[in-house]
Amino acid sequence: MQLLTIRLFAVLLFTFTAIHCSGQDRQNQKSLQAAGSTENHRDVEGEKTLHDFTVKDIDGNDFSLSSLKRKKVLVVNVASKCGLTPQYEQLQELYEKYGHLNFVVIGFPANNFMEQEPGTNLEIKEFCTLKYGVTFPMMEKISVKGEDQAPLYQWLTKKSENGVIDQEVTWNFQKFMVDEEGRLVDVVMPKESPMSEKIVNWITGN
Repeated sequence: MQLLTIRLFAVLLFTFTAIHCSGQDRQNQKSLQAAGSTENHRDVEGEKTLHDFTVKDIDGNDFSLSSLKRKKVLVVNVASKCGLTPQYEQLQELYEKYGHLNFVVIGFPANNFMEQEPGTNLEIKEFCTLKYGVTFPMMEKISVKGEDQAPLYQWLTKKSENGVIDQEVTWNFQKFMVDEEGRLVDVVMPKESPMSEKIVNWITGN
């Protein structure tokens, strides 16, 4: 009888130990998963966004792109002497029509393509204002490709920095679509109209 009692006690002890260890393993696994989830969340939070950059506006003042938080932003490299220069008019139309939807266009003059933006910042400002009535924010002239590429355009064009796509700037009036959180969404190539269905649907959420 005593031997039977000892054996029964041993079985119960073994069962309790197994259940406890199994539960502890599950708890440890959950802790590891939670830690992994937190780490992934940190990685996403640690990615650079449009809002991390400060540039100069066309008047030479600092322009913090963090001021565009909660807005969809269309970033466009512009030029005054290009066959696509009339897109200024469409960009202004887009800005006026959808600005109330927390949308903004920002233009970056660039002389990278056949020197089609040779003017000074003042000359560029006068040209786009007087000829096309531009009221959306215009930045100072920069380089959008090559060895002297501006930091913002390094981020826009390199997947290693934006986490989305490698897409060099191929010509004037290339359009980068950036969401309310400052993350790159997509690119629209130079010849496609600023009023294209792709851009309008993105702005309106259709």
